[in-house]
Amino acid sequence: MLNALTIDVEDGWSIFSRDALSKEVDVTQTVVKDTERILGILADGEVKATFFILGNVAVKFPSLIKRIAQSGHELAIHGFSHKQIFRLSKEEFRSEIKQSKDTIENLTSAAVAGYRAPAFSIMPTTKWALRILAEEGFEYDSSVAPCKNLRYGWKDFSKDICLMDLGDGLTIIEVPMTILLFPLTNIAFLTGGGYLRHFPYFVTRAIIKHVEKTRPAIVYTHPYEFGEEEAALLMEHLSPYLRFKKRLLLRSRLRNKSTMPMKIKKLLSDFEFSTMKHVINEWLSHQSSKNRCAKK
Repeated sequence: MLNALTIDVEDGWSIFSRDALSKEVDVTQTVVKDTERILGILADGEVKATFFILGNVAVKFPSLIKRIAQSGHELAIHGFSHKQIFRLSKEEFRSEIKQSKDTIENLTSAAVAGYRAPAFSIMPTTKWALRILAEEGFEYDSSVAPCKNLRYGWKDFSKDICLMDLGDGLTIIEVPMTILLFPLTNIAFLTGGGYLRHFPYFVTRAIIKHVEKTRPAIVYTHPYEFGEEEAALLMEHLSPYLRFKKRLLLRSRLRNKSTMPMKIKKLLSDFEFSTMKHVINEWLSHQSSKNRCAKK
């Protein structure tokens, strides 16, 4: 099975500072250094991936975006400011995706087809965003986590790549995030992000081996998960005077960063990966008809 490797390119420090510490800072150079680490690993493994880019990163570091494109990877959109969709009005959401899409297409002279919402924030209450994506020319979305947890999720959504009918002739392909629900519980394990970083590698490997018997696995990570530079910034704020919850968040961000290069290299060795567009085309080419997403 051909699986998709995806990188959500965001400056972890500026987002964490804004959302967790209530301190606005500009996008930092750390996102460039951390993304370059990932590009090096992918080049060594001769693997192409899809990079979901934040618009503010593209504006601040256009040369990074050009380098990703020149390396043969697919570029897609991750929003502009990493605000979850439920924090935006419909007009603000449309403005953000248009600005990001236009910026990246102007930098690369290539059309952008895909989108992923910050924090997987397309769910039943924000499904209106899918129609706006289709209206703005996006071919696929990969924002739905077919589960339910405290921060995100669309319970009972299809786990397969499927075509969503949005009405008035508009459609979009949905590529749900790969999850494994533990029996008799509401605990869902995703293949990537903090799940990959915090848990031993064999857990992610076992889940992908199980999933790819029937469908492609969608693996995701973030540049900041590789970054020692962000770790130094975090340590400066790890004060005993911080509230307990914020100290926990800081420690969670620091944990197991050094394991990520090894884990990604093992993934590239153990499984076959490509871009989202390639995986979608491969999957649909083997279906007798396009699988339509059940309406929920």
